[in-house]
Amino acid sequence: MELRVLKYFLEAARQGNITKAAESLNVTQPTMSRQIKDLEWELGEKLFERTNYAIKLTPAGQLLRERAEDILEMADKTLLDFKALKEDEISGDIAIACAESKNISFLAKCIKQLKITHPKIRFHLYSGDSERVLEKLDKGLFDFAVIVENVDLEKYNQLTVHAVDRWGVVMRKDAELADRDYIEPKDLLGKPIMISRQSLEADLPRWLGDDTEKLNIAASLDLTYNGSVLAREGCGYLLTFEGLVNTADSDLCFKPLMPELTTSMYVIWRKHQNFTRAGLVFLEELKRILG
Repeated sequence: MELRVLKYFLEAARQGNITKAAESLNVTQPTMSRQIKDLEWELGEKLFERTNYAIKLTPAGQLLRERAEDILEMADKTLLDFKALKEDEISGDIAIACAESKNISFLAKCIKQLKITHPKIRFHLYSGDSERVLEKLDKGLFDFAVIVENVDLEKYNQLTVHAVDRWGVVMRKDAELADRDYIEPKDLLGKPIMISRQSLEADLPRWLGDDTEKLNIAASLDLTYNGSVLAREGCGYLLTFEGLVNTADSDLCFKPLMPELTTSMYVIWRKHQNFTRAGLVFLEELKRILG
């Protein structure tokens, strides 16, 4: 299985058309068609359903698309890492998966300092649910992950961030619960709730227990900003960390949960991971900042 052929396959999947994909990659249509058919023969699976006007991924094709994206991403990352080895000055790329939190200011301080001492290091920040983040971390596609939950310490090293995120509810200032000093579990029963899918499974049950199943989940989401837009339009009550939504001089307000619910933050990386020079200086700076 050649990387070049995987690139052909991915472009055909993106375009939904062999001819357009061939034009995009500046190869002939017969060449691309032959290479994809050879790939199907090699894998023993049909990758596309073909019509007169378009192509559509089969279940096997959908699986290969996900794997091919990771394979090509890892190949590109490997080339960049080896290119950085030839540089006299420390350089290279550091990929970091990062949770949404006001407490990532430590990460900003670390990046700012390294941009002064090692300006050729490039940083790439990603977001996503924990399952996908850990999968990419395990594959080596991410160098580090900043997460807001405990992980298996048999697999990962970690640094603890000495700050916690406090949970609360963002809502319109004219909402029914806006006059409360804090929000109790009974207050939310029957109300339209908006929360991240991960937090609904991992965090909220610590506060609500069995009553979690009684909630009226109006929307699940990945990005807090999108949730704040929905809250501003009166779509419901957004459960999120304090400080992620700017409620100053706006029509929104934040009310903490009672009893208090907090979440800790960690920086993790794979055990026995072989870091590039850029990765090593980044880790040392993290340790310095986090004490």
